[in-house]
Amino acid sequence: MSRRNISKKRFPQTDSIYDSYLVSLLINRILKSGKKTVAKTIVYEAFEIIKQKTEEDPLKIFETAIRKASPVVEVKARRVGGSTYQVPVEVSGFRATNLSLRWIIRYSKQRVGRSMSIKLANEIIDTANEIGNTIKKKEETHKMAEANKAFAHFRY
Repeated sequence: MSRRNISKKRFPQTDSIYDSYLVSLLINRILKSGKKTVAKTIVYEAFEIIKQKTEEDPLKIFETAIRKASPVVEVKARRVGGSTYQVPVEVSGFRATNLSLRWIIRYSKQRVGRSMSIKLANEIIDTANEIGNTIKKKEETHKMAEANKAFAHFRY
């Protein structure tokens, strides 16, 4: 066993407009080359587009999208003997949020559109309505875990 201290998880500060940790996590995931102001403008413009399209609070829609995109189980590779098994493992809350943010950003980048803020807004709206690529990815992850349920006894 290591004698080192276990590092504490450091959460980013809440963002200035919506006063939410989730929004600041989204901004930090979009961040490229340290240009935080560019990432903030992308996210805030996306939230304005969500507000115009749905005429509801964009923060609530974003939170429902994160909740609906968060996986419950995932598979992890586990080496037993000479073969590797895909073992289903329950996902912790922070990792589930992290995965859903990552998937939303990845599939919004793959969308066809003019600007990143429009693509991000459309992906968040689609995820909140339980359609789109992010929800497909979640269901695919759950199907993989369901198919490999026989190896659940290798859990660690």
